[in-house]
Amino acid sequence: MFKPNRITLAIAGSMLALSVTSITASAAVATVNGVAIPDSRMNAVVKQVTQRGQKDTPELRARIKEKLIQDEILAQEAVKRGLDKTADYQAGLDMAKQQLLIGALGNDLMSKAQVSDADVKKEYDLIKANMSPKKYKARHILVKTEAEADAILADLKKGKKFEELAKTKSLDKGSAVQGGSLGGPQGEWVDPKQFVPPFADALNALAKGQISKAPVKTEFGFHIIKADDVQENKVPEFKDVKEQLTQSMQQKAAQKQVEELTKKADVK
Repeated sequence: MFKPNRITLAIAGSMLALSVTSITASAAVATVNGVAIPDSRMNAVVKQVTQRGQKDTPELRARIKEKLIQDEILAQEAVKRGLDKTADYQAGLDMAKQQLLIGALGNDLMSKAQVSDADVKKEYDLIKANMSPKKYKARHILVKTEAEADAILADLKKGKKFEELAKTKSLDKGSAVQGGSLGGPQGEWVDPKQFVPPFADALNALAKGQISKAPVKTEFGFHIIKADDVQENKVPEFKDVKEQLTQSMQQKAAQKQVEELTKKADVK
């Protein structure tokens, strides 16, 4: 939420490149037309990519160095052409500065969010209590009337494929294009408690490969449900998810402060 996007970083990085003119050679990654690229910029990029899971290696740093040099060359050329004086550039620069400030504020809010180990454990226990004993790879077909649902069940008994019927008949267009998959295009596992009670109860009653024998009525219409696969819904150990939960709770605390700031703002 608070991380600036690549365009923002590129614009801000270019401006920083233009302003650095007196960095010693020992502190520079490279020098392009007399302008030094500081080590701090290399370190900032390395930090970003390693936080996304990449390993800090000489090969990675070599690729980053090449990109930094290319960016510096292009930024200098843009200045030569006077592009830094255009209205579009100035507007983009203002937006970049704003986004970087928002990112800095977000990081500050996150770092100062007080989340105790006891609070994290309480959140873990709550999540654990709300998890179903089983998880499913499931599909459904949603129609408006019970008669339509009965007709689909009849078609399935005749040997028509569930996936094809979902694509042509289901009102849930998001899952219909995936053959009715409730787990997205990759068919990820879903917890029945993600769904409204009548749907969850019907899904919990199915074994692997089974299709609901009768239409399932919910506030959305009538569903035909299929369980492609079923397995035990194992709860990860607290130690394995503690860091992730802590970050999630810090984000929620930061978001709450953002909402409070928004309410207090004098907007006309």
